[in-house]
Amino acid sequence: MKGIYLTSVTVVAAFALPALVAVLSYLLGCINGAIATSHIFYHDDVRRHGSGNAGLTNFYRNYGARCAPMVIAFDMLKAVGAVLLGNYFLGYLLGWGAAGKYFGALFCVIGHMFPVFYGFKGGKGILCSGTLLLLLDWRIALVGWGAFVVLWLTTRYVSLGSVAAAVSLPFTTYFVFHNTACTVLGTCISLLVLWAHRSNIKRLLSGTESKFHFHVNAPKPGEDE
Repeated sequence: MKGIYLTSVTVVAAFALPALVAVLSYLLGCINGAIATSHIFYHDDVRRHGSGNAGLTNFYRNYGARCAPMVIAFDMLKAVGAVLLGNYFLGYLLGWGAAGKYFGALFCVIGHMFPVFYGFKGGKGILCSGTLLLLLDWRIALVGWGAFVVLWLTTRYVSLGSVAAAVSLPFTTYFVFHNTACTVLGTCISLLVLWAHRSNIKRLLSGTESKFHFHVNAPKPGEDE
């Protein structure tokens, strides 16, 4: 009887813990730093301005750098929370290893892009995903962040750097972990980010994408077009 009980508990845990991590990571992802900061400090909604995207780049373009660290803090902390959840409940308790981190990361990105708290209209997942790269493995972060920074600084296209970092994730995941589950989950994250940037990719190809400009305060009309 004891053996049957333990087996039953194990089976329940095998289904319940992934569901728990998925829900909690998704809800963490739904806490959008750009929307929350624009509400708190400007009594406004960042989605009403610029590209309409609830992300750091659009926030910066419309409000400047003064409160941008708050956006960064929000989105980094939720990514850390999701990865810790996946790592403990799935990686440690269920023996998933690194796949537990990827599982939490995936649902955090989904929550960031489709937040239930904000009518399923969120950001494109770059700051959130960038933080996740740092938590997955330093080699994955080095390639992803390296591609992003080099392309961003040389072209001033944030979206181009973001797309390159997203494309690198499945490949670096495979070469670092040699794990099918990690690679599949990493590919899902990559595809989500690419899908969110589909309009940016079209503008990059047509030469109409906006470039990034540095400023502290909110720019004047037309300054950051």
